[in-house]
Amino acid sequence: MSTEKHAEQFAPPEVDETGRRNLVGLSREELSQAMAEIGQPAFRARQLWHWIYHRGVTDFAGMSNLSKEFRAGLAEQFVVGRPSVSVDRQSVDGTRKWLLKFRDGQEVESVHIPEEDRGTLCVSSQVGCTLTCKFCHTGTQRLVRNLSAPEIVAQVMLARDHLGEWPSPKDGRLISNIVMMGMGEPLYNYDNVAKALKIVMDNEGIAISRRRITLSTAGVVPMIERCGAELGVMLAISLHAVTDELRDRIVPINRKYPIAELLNACRNYPGLNNARRITFEYVMLKDVNDSPADARALVRLLKGIPAKVNLIPFNPWPGAPFERSTPERIAAFSDIVFNAGYASPVRTPRGEDIMAACGQLKSASVKERRSARDAALRAAV
Repeated sequence: MSTEKHAEQFAPPEVDETGRRNLVGLSREELSQAMAEIGQPAFRARQLWHWIYHRGVTDFAGMSNLSKEFRAGLAEQFVVGRPSVSVDRQSVDGTRKWLLKFRDGQEVESVHIPEEDRGTLCVSSQVGCTLTCKFCHTGTQRLVRNLSAPEIVAQVMLARDHLGEWPSPKDGRLISNIVMMGMGEPLYNYDNVAKALKIVMDNEGIAISRRRITLSTAGVVPMIERCGAELGVMLAISLHAVTDELRDRIVPINRKYPIAELLNACRNYPGLNNARRITFEYVMLKDVNDSPADARALVRLLKGIPAKVNLIPFNPWPGAPFERSTPERIAAFSDIVFNAGYASPVRTPRGEDIMAACGQLKSASVKERRSARDAALRAAV
């Protein structure tokens, strides 16, 4: 089954219980068409775009430059929707995680990571994940369905609701960067991800620059060039191993798209240069992929690619089959990569106390259902 059919079959309709259509997630063209269908001129779509995406207004009554009659008519046929928040947790380090529930009851997690010079929002693209990376908690959850474009855009909008960041500021943003690194493989839901990111990048709305958006993929090789050509966002590759033998085991998509094919696609990424490097993510697993020999092999693999390497200390989760590399081993690995001419920062784990760190996201609804099922099985014995 293709990812497109999967999305069409399982994504919920973008209407509420009264049949009103959700305007969030509509492109400019779709918004214009929606207005044309109710006999309104094209400029109405431009007005609505401003209120929805620049000012973040969710109630038509607050759209003050529209006539009362028009606002009342809009409220009868449309909504400016948001997912509900099942859980809102904040870490001791300021990281904040939201468990969001959509109309069909499915849930995903989004994470905001504040830093001195920026604020990064980690956005999900699927409920669960189609991949089964062995070090990732999300990978233990089966793929339920793709998220729709409205559900992806809504994660950004809800985070800005909770952070009080409307209307869209030009400078000093709490959400200055977006990373498609949450639950799911973005390139297996490309059409919805692309539509959502084009809305997020629109200069008259949320207006986050493509250079401040990073899409992370485990290596869906056929989609990489299209992503670069159509979106022009920054690319991150979840590499994590320097041999096909190991990567086949811990990142199973490698069996379909091995390292040589993946790196060739990276070399051909549109617009690639020293100012627009590819980030290679490398989770540090104790005695698995963290030796000096691994570091030297990584340098050889990256030769000729404008790149930097993010070294990610493994973030543990219940039942995880790996341990985090020692600080000394991570530092030695970083030094080898850095001395070869590649930036190799070690990512500081954030939000570990609320299971919001890289590789730890998993829908609480799934965990709760599994716990209830296990309890029922124990009771029946």
